[in-house]
Amino acid sequence: MLPLHPLLGAAACGAGAAYAMAAAWLSRRPLPPWRAGLPAVSGFDAAPLESSAVANVAVTVLKPLRGAEPRLYDNLASLCRQTHAPLQLVFGVREADDPAIAVVERLRADFPDCDIALAVAPEIHGRNLKVSNLVNMMPLAKHDYLVLADSDIVVDADYVARVTAPLADPATGVVTCIYRGRALPGLWPSLGVQFIDDWFVPSVRIAHAGGSRRFAFGATIALRRDALTAIGGFNAVAHRLADDFWIGELTRQRGLSTVLSDVIVGTDVTETGIGSLWQHELRWLRTIRSLNPAGFRFLFITFTWPMLLLGLAAAATPLTWTLAAAGALARSVLAGSAAAALRAPVRDSLLLAEWLVALTGSRVTWRGQELAVIDADPPRPHLNSFSTHNNLAQGMTPDRTP
Repeated sequence: MLPLHPLLGAAACGAGAAYAMAAAWLSRRPLPPWRAGLPAVSGFDAAPLESSAVANVAVTVLKPLRGAEPRLYDNLASLCRQTHAPLQLVFGVREADDPAIAVVERLRADFPDCDIALAVAPEIHGRNLKVSNLVNMMPLAKHDYLVLADSDIVVDADYVARVTAPLADPATGVVTCIYRGRALPGLWPSLGVQFIDDWFVPSVRIAHAGGSRRFAFGATIALRRDALTAIGGFNAVAHRLADDFWIGELTRQRGLSTVLSDVIVGTDVTETGIGSLWQHELRWLRTIRSLNPAGFRFLFITFTWPMLLLGLAAAATPLTWTLAAAGALARSVLAGSAAAALRAPVRDSLLLAEWLVALTGSRVTWRGQELAVIDADPPRPHLNSFSTHNNLAQGMTPDRTP
């Protein structure tokens, strides 16, 4: 046993247990559904919206593609089964021989009533190739309500209707969704799902419960065309690795709010080996560090099993054993199944190792590209008439938080 003070042991076990209990509780509470007339962010007043304002409006879904990913057809087909209308689907690839094109053509054949457009354009507009794809796709977008979603996302039939409803409120900038992992068979995909379900989602729910709205996730970003234009279009984030975060942040800087939808989508976890899983999660963690360096240093509190073991190693007193037992129980509840609970110590230890490595280094690998993680706050553009009008109308000032 390490010769450390019992208070250190109690503090480590207590912090780990408290976080696990909060995470387990919040993760099992449904997010409140958005309703017309309710403020998107607590503390902002919002006038009731007319019922016609939340009726079906024309929507364009933008889906940048690259390669024939596992389950790609099923994921894209879930958009073709939407109850919302009118609806346009715009897909985009950079290369004329991209295997994803065959999947889009199959969708056109299987869903002839769907309005499907495909952009094939190699032009590069910045270091983020996904954003370059979006820039090339925008000329095909017919409608003013836009939904961006990653290619590995699967959705329910009411997805578009629900995620676009908050856009009827002029105070809303973006609507975004949390997501749950869908594993391919095997240990490593299962551990990858737990990175999302046991760590990422609870951290978002805790931040959201604490009042934070500084997020936007590539799983879904819904926004109006005028809001996108106000921030400079997709070109404004073409050099950003964390393009999803910055789309949300730039709208927040214009006084528009971020809505965390109650819709939860599914995302595929396809990494079948430790190398690919490590690379993927290390990219996520280094990106988080670039966006919030100070907060990143304290992420170790969220690694439940290492925190509990550290506390017991420091002082195996009745108090630390009680706290550790409470933390282990909460972590097992958070895992959601006996098999996942048994994997949790491995999952949390792997996350700790990735975090230690992510404390240093400034490069990541993404879809075969090696990129520098540069996501400092860009210079703030002058507010245009659109944002100034909305700030005055809502009685808000732009968020200048870096």
